[in-house]
Amino acid sequence: MARDVAVVGGGPAGSRAAALLAKDWDVAVLEEHAVSGQPVQCTGLVSPRVMEIAGVRQTPLNVLHGAEMEFPGGRRIAVSSSEPKAVVIDRADFDRRLAAEAMDAGAEFFYGHRYLSRRWEGRNRIHYRQDGEVGEMSARLLVGADGQGSKVAAEAGDPRPREWVRGLQVDLPIADDSDMVDIHVGSEAAPGFFAWKLPCGDFTRVGLCVSWEHGPPAHYLRAFLKKLSLQDVEPLTKHCGKIPLGGRGRTYGDGVLLVGDAAGQVKPVSGGGLFPGLKSARCLAAAADGALREDRCDAASLKGYEKAWRKEVGKELANGYRLRRIFLRMSDEDMAKASAMVDRPDVRQLLNSGDIDRPSDLAPPLLRMVPGLLRFSPRLVSAMVMK
Repeated sequence: MARDVAVVGGGPAGSRAAALLAKDWDVAVLEEHAVSGQPVQCTGLVSPRVMEIAGVRQTPLNVLHGAEMEFPGGRRIAVSSSEPKAVVIDRADFDRRLAAEAMDAGAEFFYGHRYLSRRWEGRNRIHYRQDGEVGEMSARLLVGADGQGSKVAAEAGDPRPREWVRGLQVDLPIADDSDMVDIHVGSEAAPGFFAWKLPCGDFTRVGLCVSWEHGPPAHYLRAFLKKLSLQDVEPLTKHCGKIPLGGRGRTYGDGVLLVGDAAGQVKPVSGGGLFPGLKSARCLAAAADGALREDRCDAASLKGYEKAWRKEVGKELANGYRLRRIFLRMSDEDMAKASAMVDRPDVRQLLNSGDIDRPSDLAPPLLRMVPGLLRFSPRLVSAMVMK
């Protein structure tokens, strides 16, 4: 099979890139699973903006207006807005709808096809496994949208992300249509990240992520469920996964482009990848279209993609990782002190205006209000504000 583009991975970023490219090019999508959207490895909490970028119409499970965060020591700070800040989506259905959009645009999906390797010979010679048999496909351009453990990225020589966090969550048969997400931080709740209790309408989603060095997250989740007095509730489903943080290196090469988690396009503060991945898919489609029209898919012809997506979301991802580094340096005592500093009406009003896709935008005005926060990492905070 000879194609213009082969996309490895039928998740949101891969499907969106396929949909944009299939309008003018012969696009194949290799997806190792039997259906799109499985397994689920996401909380499903996104900004309304994500739905607009994706072009998918879906009734959300819930609409959220804010969050309440518990810090070490027990202090709780709530921030909320009259405007919706986030929506909870059925992530599996979201993925299927994006795949359907790509199919409607002309992309051909090959489910149950596991990508194995490629060889660049002016075109990509791609090998995959399907039903135990090895097959081959050729494509002028290969798009690696195969997630956090991307084989395409590894073969392209892209280094590993700076770090991983491991996550685990359960869906509980407890109806909750409140408009606030409950977040807990600290070494007891979720060392290196945070824990959440997310109201999803007909059910409640409880989960957390922890830094890799703290081991599997299961015992932290058991402790968190006990804290919430939910330890005896039988889960409807359980989901687990790992998230790459801190970005990767170069996201292009001879005959290949990377997008989504495979490219390290993940928000370091929340671990969410839909917003940066979908934004980057647009940049990828534009760069790929130009290269295909000129029939030049070498690295030099594809390097504009890197510049384009970094212009779109790169600054926020870099600042987000600076925020993460500050967070990682804080002890439970530091977090308790910081929470006392920001537990003021004027600061809460500022936080109410925050954007979950651009959390670092709050840093300059927050530091002007609470300059004492500089004590926790003056160099990193200054770098984040100045760049």
